[in-house]
Amino acid sequence: MSKTREALDLEYENGGFILDAESYPPRWEAAAEAFRNSTACDLDVAYGDHARERYDLFFPEAAPKGLMVFIHGGYWKARSKEDWSHFAGGGVAAGWAVAMIGYPLAPDRRISQITASVAAAITAAAARVSGPIAVSGHSAGGHLTARMSMPDVLPAQIGARVARAVAISPVSDLRPLLPLTMNETLHLDQEEAETESPVLGQPLAHIAITSLVGAEERPAFLDQARWLSEAWHCDHVILPGRHHFDVIDPLLDPESRLMRALLA
Repeated sequence: MSKTREALDLEYENGGFILDAESYPPRWEAAAEAFRNSTACDLDVAYGDHARERYDLFFPEAAPKGLMVFIHGGYWKARSKEDWSHFAGGGVAAGWAVAMIGYPLAPDRRISQITASVAAAITAAAARVSGPIAVSGHSAGGHLTARMSMPDVLPAQIGARVARAVAISPVSDLRPLLPLTMNETLHLDQEEAETESPVLGQPLAHIAITSLVGAEERPAFLDQARWLSEAWHCDHVILPGRHHFDVIDPLLDPESRLMRALLA
């Protein structure tokens, strides 16, 4: 028997399965604001014409070792870079400049256009920071992290600088999203779902890639992370005790397993 749309939607619902989920966004926002107020940074740097085509760049005390990138989640249709500033903390503490990427959201832009915006943002930030590039992102940002690791997305000279990528709770196959209610906002069709699905392509060979997910996440996200690791033959890390909202907490700790995978 085929599943109802309601049942399919539930597979990709996160907050309803996390204790006290409603407390996370205000805590993120407060911590992000405090971090912006206490850390050297350039905010709202434009890289395109759209009002959301902006990035924030955070600096360590000494010359940066390289550029770390974080791409936020929200199913390509919600949240903003300002909500996550403090998650640059681990990278800054490790001596890296960290770019928090903002991008236009659906339905204003299609996912393929969002991919292009993120590539433009990384290109612009990389022009300001020399050295290697390490890309990370969560959920929809995990999808975009994987896309940045593929040929012909970033300019060749920028892609050549990407040394490592950690896709956190990535949506690596977009085809399961086609029948979901959220697709009324995303406007995915079969062709775009296929061309934007990392599992149907291959990464640049020189990038050390990790597909990382929390052990307590929804089965769909456990599957999505595994599918990416199987398709790309890349490292697959399952963090014990972590769910979809706190799986990004290790970004705060430069010595965490996540950060070692990203910046080693």
